[in-house]
Amino acid sequence: MTDPISDFLTRVRNAVKANHKVVEAPASKMKQEITRILYEQGYILAYKLDVDAKGKSIIKIALKYHPETKLNAIKGLKRVSRPGLRRYSSAADMPRVLNGLGIAIVSTSKGIMTDKKARQENVGGEVLCYVY
Repeated sequence: MTDPISDFLTRVRNAVKANHKVVEAPASKMKQEITRILYEQGYILAYKLDVDAKGKSIIKIALKYHPETKLNAIKGLKRVSRPGLRRYSSAADMPRVLNGLGIAIVSTSKGIMTDKKARQENVGGEVLCYVY
């Protein structure tokens, strides 16, 4: 697999469109950090690190739905930087997703964080994805 982050985002996107309650994906440190950010920002209900039957670590994500309208908290996930074309941004030029309603997940020298936190800490980095 050439782009595991894209695969992870596609699994979550497909589960959202199919109205699944839980989605599983292979785990890595970067995927765990992306999942943690999604949880802290309120886009997912919960997540858990687990081990499958083969001994490989996986991430189980409980998707968040609005109780009355059954709409998902995640409207869109878009991969920005990819192996064929990396996208970097300075702290001053950090993108704003939907004019501040969404988040951009950025990989910086101080770890993976949202675009807002990267602006506060005045660090730039690789823009991994947009979530709205």
